[in-house]
Amino acid sequence: MPKMKTVKAIKARFRVTAAGKLKRGRPGKRHILTKKSSKKKRYLSSAAYVNESHLDRYSVLIGV
Repeated sequence: MPKMKTVKAIKARFRVTAAGKLKRGRPGKRHILTKKSSKKKRYLSSAAYVNESHLDRYSVLIGV
């Protein structure tokens, strides 16, 4: 059976941490920022981790 190719869209959106978790950015910080509060924009700038229920699926796609 051939090797599975990495899905480049997943590779661009997630980074693998030393613990094996997937780190991601938060959506919603690209445009229409004038109506969002400074507190909301600071929160959107922080990183988040992929939920455990999705971790197996994304790990296979990223090739971990």
